[in-house]
Amino acid sequence: MIRAFFCNSLLFLLGGFGYGITELLWRRYTHWSMVLTGGFCFTVIYRIFKLLNNISLMKKCLIGSLVITVTEFFVGCRVNIQKNMNIWDYSNHPLNYHGQICPFYTVMWALLSIPVAFLCRFLCRRFDL
Repeated sequence: MIRAFFCNSLLFLLGGFGYGITELLWRRYTHWSMVLTGGFCFTVIYRIFKLLNNISLMKKCLIGSLVITVTEFFVGCRVNIQKNMNIWDYSNHPLNYHGQICPFYTVMWALLSIPVAFLCRFLCRRFDL
């Protein structure tokens, strides 16, 4: 139980800081809620990839993109719509849904899932988190 808590905490921190740095490089700023969201997404994606370790990279990209997009929608509804924090707004992107998700970023999350898949495989083989 302590090992599981430690492993999930480590995954959460890796994902949170990794996403925070990625967002800083992409947008030049981030928000603490995005660090938490990134940590959550990475932990969930890692657990799915570990469970389904023999699926193709393409399927991993689709799964990663789906996890991130769904999480982004729910977090966006909470922080952007309910709390009016205005952390992001995809309203100017085609086919957006309430300004919280859009096809462009869904594809970007699929591309981001490529290095995430390799990182997950490395962590699983090296440390068996």
